[in-house]
Amino acid sequence: MASALRSEVHLRFHALATVIVIGLGFYFRISGLEWALVALAVGSVWSAELVNTAIEAVVDLVSPEYHLLAGKAKDVAAGAVLVTAGAALVVGLLVFGPRVWALLG
Repeated sequence: MASALRSEVHLRFHALATVIVIGLGFYFRISGLEWALVALAVGSVWSAELVNTAIEAVVDLVSPEYHLLAGKAKDVAAGAVLVTAGAALVVGLLVFGPRVWALLG
């Protein structure tokens, strides 16, 4: 994970988002179930991003020149991260949205 954090900009973004989400969880005193949902969402995004990084590294190793299938593998892996991040965003909006809205309104 440390290697991926050093080399992957997107993973550093996810690390920052994780810190913010944990801070919001403590600030809003979310329930145990909400913590579980947030933890699953955060863990899923991290897992998807790490698998994406591994796939990209393997594809680069076995196909240093451009190949259509290599590009497809990378695109599909990145798409998996996007889908997972989108689902995590929905969890975040459901857990934190009403609280933030009440705080602002």
